[in-house]
Amino acid sequence: QVQLVESGGGLVQAGGSLRLSCAVSGSTFSINTIGWYRQAPGNQRELVARIGSGGTTTYADAVKGRFTISRDNTKNTGYLQMNSLKPEDTAVYYCYYRRNYDSGGYWGQGTQVTVSS
Repeated sequence: QVQLVESGGGLVQAGGSLRLSCAVSGSTFSINTIGWYRQAPGNQRELVARIGSGGTTTYADAVKGRFTISRDNTKNTGYLQMNSLKPEDTAVYYCYYRRNYDSGGYWGQGTQVTVSS
């Protein structure tokens, strides 16, 4: 089993910054993907960004140039640095972890990010 613990959400004004963290524990594996997804009320869950264990990254167009995903493999922790936040970034943000041999992945409990205008 794998456990994910997220932290760092909160309330921020438009233009501000937040940093989310995702600590992964349990049956981790060296080759894996950590991702961040978000879900706003009435919307489907969508990919924000993901990073492979080798450092390859993917970003949603809506966050390119504003958000940066990173990871510390020594700590089994992923991060999402969010700058220039907009009200439309308001959502519950979920961490996602998948070992390369998994057919599915694991989800964190979610952390609320609210951006006021």
